[in-house]
Amino acid sequence: MNKQRYQLEVKHIVKLAWPLLIAQITQMLMGVSDTIMAGRYSAVDMAAVALGFSITVPLMCFIQGIALALPPIISRLHGQNKSSDVANASQQAGYLVISVGLIVAMLMFVTGSIVSLFPMAPELYTIAVEYVNYVLIAMPAFALYQWLRNYCEGLGKTKPTMIITVIGLMANIVGNYLFIYGAGPIPTMGGAGCGVATAIVIYTMLFATFIYVKYSPALSSYGLFSQLNKPSLATIGNTFKLGLPIAMTLLFEVTLFAVVALMLAPFGPTTVAAHQVALNFSALMFMIPMSVGMAASIRIGYRIGQGKRRQAKVATQCAIAVGFMTAACTAAFTLLAKSFIVGLYTNDVDVYNLANSLLIFAALFQLSDAVQVISANALRGYKDTTAMFIITFVSYWLIGLPTGLILGRTNWITAEPMAASGFWIGFIVGLSSAAVLLGARLHYIQRPSYMRSKATT
Repeated sequence: MNKQRYQLEVKHIVKLAWPLLIAQITQMLMGVSDTIMAGRYSAVDMAAVALGFSITVPLMCFIQGIALALPPIISRLHGQNKSSDVANASQQAGYLVISVGLIVAMLMFVTGSIVSLFPMAPELYTIAVEYVNYVLIAMPAFALYQWLRNYCEGLGKTKPTMIITVIGLMANIVGNYLFIYGAGPIPTMGGAGCGVATAIVIYTMLFATFIYVKYSPALSSYGLFSQLNKPSLATIGNTFKLGLPIAMTLLFEVTLFAVVALMLAPFGPTTVAAHQVALNFSALMFMIPMSVGMAASIRIGYRIGQGKRRQAKVATQCAIAVGFMTAACTAAFTLLAKSFIVGLYTNDVDVYNLANSLLIFAALFQLSDAVQVISANALRGYKDTTAMFIITFVSYWLIGLPTGLILGRTNWITAEPMAASGFWIGFIVGLSSAAVLLGARLHYIQRPSYMRSKATT
């Protein structure tokens, strides 16, 4: 019986996770296509797009984090067979998410002031401002897309996300070509055209997701658009309370890596480039445990909704096991193929040699990263997002970053600063701390006495 329980949860987690994995990788490829196509136009435009991207991504992550409160809410209702309550809960979350999207869009009135915080050449400034403005125009649509996407995923429908994201990638490539280089009546816009293409992609994915939700027979029983419910401030407040820690966690994680890149700048372009190679490849490998974690969150919420808390614990254990095993495989691949991997990124001998050594740390990084991200998503499934936020903040910013700073920038412990290697050791220490603390928190909230006390929430 126990063997069957574990086999069942592994099967469902993998079924939910693989479309999410493809969607996550496809989403990354959109950023890659922006960089490549803007870079082929000019180095200035590529730099401006990179700067604009660094400004808009945290804002998009924040919106996405708020929307991620929806899956654990409706997956529980789904598990309880409360189909009639799913639409109301989803609409209340929708009111919240679109409000956040509109507030973010209002930043377009101060875009120039935001971009001017980063010292740059005048030609970079103009392109970056235009890029950011075009993306900000689409923020309300991005909020609605994230709302509908998480509605689908909360009900266990992850394949539409995959298909629609692939459509988005194709639209992104075509849009970049048309608006960066110009075609027919469309003028040549350079890097700013990337912003136009991004906005079009967001609206394309929103429209495609809306069509699926509106007309899919699999979702017809939930009737998301059948009746409009009035906003409930109490429900919206509870959703915000659940989503804000998720949003802040994503925001702090994104800014952490940006801060490390800035701290490495004094060591020169070779160090920064090698660091980015290792980080970029690690981000690609991270998509696997991230997808498993998202699937686990959905599955845990569903099982709790069914009242099968023991099976929710089994789902957690299975997700961590699957994530750790895949991370062990990707870590082994990283170690065995690191020379080949770095060769795909650069021909510079100095960057190649340094990145080669950093990938050793990146391999170790993947193991603790897998455990912590799946554990964090499991806590999201249990609606324990405040503890998740506190633990990740302490682990990243109060343990990992100071460790990296001491090893990377000082000679307090080592004979001389370790530069990038020191910061990567800091990453490993921070992520390992997060893995241990999040695991301990999971063990605590899965106790029968704790679960009984939360049974009514």
